[in-house]
Amino acid sequence: MALQHAKPGEVVHLPSLAPERGATGTAALVKSDRFEAIHLVVPAGSTIPPHHVAGYLTLHCLEGRVTLGPSDIELGAGDWVYLERGDPHSVQGVEDARLLLTILFDTPAAQ
Repeated sequence: MALQHAKPGEVVHLPSLAPERGATGTAALVKSDRFEAIHLVVPAGSTIPPHHVAGYLTLHCLEGRVTLGPSDIELGAGDWVYLERGDPHSVQGVEDARLLLTILFDTPAAQ
């Protein structure tokens, strides 16, 4: 079942990783023409291949540990990083991890 995008003022619970659930739960939380928020789950040992996005990007590690390539930036629980729009990056799961990904667009994003 797909998660509906949150409405303004709506509280959304981002569950912690539970071993019995496995590392699932990536979901788009909000998508508008200027802003996108995603609850991103990255299992240990998995890789999101190199890519870039058109907007400014922030990643807040809520739980676990990941490494961002190509600069080998390591994020652990509580760490936050900002990337310029268009910066190429990849994500490698070091431990099962949950991140809050936000993207801010200068101009309306393609839907």
